[in-house]
Amino acid sequence: MSRHATKAHPAGPAKGVYANYFEVGHSAFEVVIDFGQNYEAHAPAPCHTRIVMSPVYARALLQTLTETLDAYNKKFGETDKKFWETE
Repeated sequence: MSRHATKAHPAGPAKGVYANYFEVGHSAFEVVIDFGQNYEAHAPAPCHTRIVMSPVYARALLQTLTETLDAYNKKFGETDKKFWETE
């Protein structure tokens, strides 16, 4: 685990929810990430989870994700960057 994250201790079992869609927004004081599931190309994806954090914690999340994906790529090979390219 990254030096920026600590292991969470939820009151009960942690609930995992799959997301293949997200939107990110911000104001002067916070960063908002909405997660959802989308299986139809042009249908709106309903948001099932919204995470709101300060820009400081958004930067820590960015660094943690970067470190995690770097480790993933070293272990399993590069992720498919073409997946994100738009035509």
